[in-house]
Amino acid sequence: MTRTTRIRSAAAALVAAIMIGLPTLSGASAELAADAVAASPQRPAVIGVRVIGHSVNGRSIYAYRAGERGADTTVVVMAAMHGNELAAQRIVQTLRDGYPISGVDLWLIPTYNRDGAIRHDRQNARGVDLNRNYPRHWRPLTGNYYSGPRPASEPETRAMMRFLDRIDPNYVVSFHQPLRGLDIRDAKEPRFGRLLAENMRLPLRHLDCGGVCHGTMTQWFNARHEGFAVTVELGYSPSVRYLTKVAPRGLLRTIGAARHPPLS
Repeated sequence: MTRTTRIRSAAAALVAAIMIGLPTLSGASAELAADAVAASPQRPAVIGVRVIGHSVNGRSIYAYRAGERGADTTVVVMAAMHGNELAAQRIVQTLRDGYPISGVDLWLIPTYNRDGAIRHDRQNARGVDLNRNYPRHWRPLTGNYYSGPRPASEPETRAMMRFLDRIDPNYVVSFHQPLRGLDIRDAKEPRFGRLLAENMRLPLRHLDCGGVCHGTMTQWFNARHEGFAVTVELGYSPSVRYLTKVAPRGLLRTIGAARHPPLS
């Protein structure tokens, strides 16, 4: 079997699994299928989909690729790292399910914490706060911020680390709730942060997490990569218009991307 045939077979299997909810590909097969899934009429913006890993309970974590391969700027946008902070899923889904996007290589992760989102719990299925589990300034935290038995102990954490290391994006936008603001604490690129806050109509804030900001994804990424990861906090109950119009447009404007409605 040729590599092209393997790619096509893997892609077909991945599409079928996604459509009917079966367990999806892993390992080498997932890598072969990574960018082989063509856009569908239902999701014209999507040019590929990748299973970046699995949750504690075996649920696939999907990253949808939109925009243009080979664009000068690569951006990862993720939501639902905490399973009780789900509003931003609408932003990511709007980007994924709308018109084709140009000007950026864009990866969209609507639900990072698959097990927590099912239960509407902050933590994953083992009770670990994924945003305290990264191997940067990790501390043995307990309670609501339980950081796990060791750094990167959780499969979701390791999956995201591998994915970000492979993609090596220029920007990572991580959505949370409910503090409403864009975190500029120790910002590597203040200009990008200010522009994103302005375009998304959010205030700039120093978010100290009440002293428990240890082992976060943005800390790890900003120390390891040249790119810039930023936390964007939505409010308690953003409006549907904000989630489906204002925020997606503001994000695209900030990263130099545009949508292209079909010609009539």
